[in-house]
Parts: sequence; structure tokens; C-alpha cells
Amino acid sequence: MTSLDTIDVFDQERYLDGPPYEDFALLRQQAPVFHHTDPEVPEGHWALTRHQDIVYVARNAELFSSEQKGSQPQEFDEVAIDVQRRMMIHQDPPKHSRVRTLVNRGFTPRAIERLRPQIALECEQIVDNALAAGEFDLVRTVAAELPLIVIAELMGIPRSDRQHIFEWSRAIAGQTDHEAGGAEATRQAVVDMSGYASQLGSERRRCPLDDTVTKMVSPDDKGNQLTDEEFQAFFILMTVAGNETTRYSIAGGVEAFAQFPDQWARLKADTSLARTAAEEIVRWVSPTKVFRRTAVTDTEVGGQLIGAGDKIMAHLVSANRDEAVFTDPNSFDIGRNPNPHLGFGGGGPHFCIGKHLAVLEIELMFKALAERVERIEITGATPRLRSYQFTGIVEMPVRVIPA
Repeated sequence: MTSLDTIDVFDQERYLDGPPYEDFALLRQQAPVFHHTDPEVPEGHWALTRHQDIVYVARNAELFSSEQKGSQPQEFDEVAIDVQRRMMIHQDPPKHSRVRTLVNRGFTPRAIERLRPQIALECEQIVDNALAAGEFDLVRTVAAELPLIVIAELMGIPRSDRQHIFEWSRAIAGQTDHEAGGAEATRQAVVDMSGYASQLGSERRRCPLDDTVTKMVSPDDKGNQLTDEEFQAFFILMTVAGNETTRYSIAGGVEAFAQFPDQWARLKADTSLARTAAEEIVRWVSPTKVFRRTAVTDTEVGGQLIGAGDKIMAHLVSANRDEAVFTDPNSFDIGRNPNPHLGFGGGGPHFCIGKHLAVLEIELMFKALAERVERIEITGATPRLRSYQFTGIVEMPVRVIPA
């Protein structure tokens, strides 16, 4: 029987067959703010597993820093942390606020909604190509293809360069996965992607276009603009986040529909459910499992005293199955409403800037699948990324039956 003294939700090997949901449930019930061992921090860290506690930490950046030690689970030396702080996900206000205000110009809900017709056409073409193939790896042929196309269009990346973006972003997301190249592959990918972004930004400054990159590198109405380093950092963040997490969500959504065929029948009968289905897929998959914060001062979370400088790990994958928030949380319900999942963070300054784009892509992809496909059969193993930060199926052999 599982007990608190045997739980290790920080061991990435425990996630290879999917997150350890039973362990998270026990922690939520018995020790929602749990003092966890940590192979990289002798004093251990605090594991947060309840929805309400994670929301509290996410929304109080003055108490819980993203900048001191970064927002990733691993430990880095100060040189590496200093490099990471160029990226807004590893910044605190007011620095974070300045960068976010500048980049947000290209990612407003209105700007993203204008992409709906184009994304819908891309989804239809991808699904039609998949149907023509019949049997294929869904991750590469469907789940990876859409976000690559969309990010390429949004960020002004030529389609001929999409494969570079795919390989770089996968290497960065897989920095703890030795089978994906590990830390060395990650470092090289960051160097390569930074150089690519610098060149792209320089081209847009010389020859502005009506695209998102031009908005990013141009001054706002007050004359403020991103530095070259800030643009490189945002380019990496957006291309990695936009590719990896959306790809994981689409693949995980197909797996969920295979596990819950009644929900697939429900979507096929009413494709207007694709919007709420997209939100439920993100809750169910939790493509980003966890974020890290560092306590700025002595404070209390969930009745536990957290000391200044303590490491905090907020497990989104647990919060998204919290019984106190979600009715029947272990059931996949594409009509779930309300659905206050934390798949895009817990609110606050670091709420995902790409949320509207990701939901739109997932919605339109599953709408196209439901309209064109009778069923999708998973025909082999579905290995996952070895990571305690991301939930990602890296391969999914399938057979599709046309509608």
C-alpha cells in the first residue's frame, strides 16, 4: 500500500506510464503541502498538490519568485540562471510586466481569433493527408504538424525551416531525457534557435511586414521595444511552448478519446462541443505538469510554514484532478463546464500568453477529426517523454477509419 514515506512524485521515471495519480490523490488528502526529498537540494522542497494552494502561489509573485532560481524543476548554476532570466517565464514583475506588455500585442484574443479560418483549413488538410495514409505515427503526422504550421505562420518562419524548429523545440523540452539527447542537446538547440531568432528579428527591423515578429521588434506607442536578447528569449519560449504543449495535448486527446469512446461518439454527434473538449483535453493531459517558485520571505501555504528561500514545486497535473474542484475528476468529460483547470498556469502574471492560440488549435483539430474520421485505432506502444516537467507522448502508431 502506498504511504507518504514511499511517495516520490519528483522521480521522472514514475511518469513513463502516465502521472502517478494515486500518489497525488493521497498527498491532496493527507499532506497537500508536502516536504519532499530532492536529489539536487539537500534540504528538500515543498510539493504542492491542491488546486487552491497552487492558485495562491501563482497569483502572489511578490511572495513566490520565478526569478531567484527560475521556474523549472532542476537546479542550475548562477551563470545558467542568469541566461534563463532573459526569458519572461523566469522573471518577476516589474521586469516581467514590461516584456509581457510588449509581446502581448501579437497574442490578444482578437488577434488570435482572426486566425480561425486559416487554422481550420490547415486542420482539414492535415486530416485529409492522414486519411490518405491510413496508418501512420499520429504524433509526427497530425499532432506535431499543426502547431508547427501555425507557429511558422505567426512568427514569420518559412515553411522550409519548420523541421529545424521541431527538432530544436523537442531537444529543449527533453533536456532531462537522455534518449532525446539530454542537457547537451538542449544547450546546442538554444544556441541554434537564438541565432535563428536574432537573424529573423534583424530582417524584420530592416524590412517590416504585417506579422507578429514585426510587432515584437517594433517600438510601441511610447517608444518601448524588446532588445535583441529579449526577442531571442521570447522566440524560444513561444516556439517551444507553442509546439511542445499543443502537440502533447493533441496526442493526449486522441488517447483520451480512445479510452472514452462514448465521448468520441458525443463529439461526432455534436462538433460544437469541440471548444469545451479542447479545455477538457488540456485538463486531462496537463501538458505542463509542474512549475517551480522560490519563497521570497517566510510565509504560510495550506497551513504549512514555508521558509524564505525554500523551493516550491506546484504540481498542475495534481491540481487538475482535485476532487474539491472538479466533479468526477478522473472521468474525461468533453462538456465539462465550468472547467477551472490549471493547464495554462494558476493565473497571475505568468498565465500562459499563448492560451487562446493553443485552445483554438486543439478545438479546430478535433472538430476536423470528428467530421472526417469514424474512429482512430491506436495500434502500438505510446512511449512518453522522460520528464517531470512535461506530459508528452512522443510516438503513437494509429490506423484511421474514414467517416
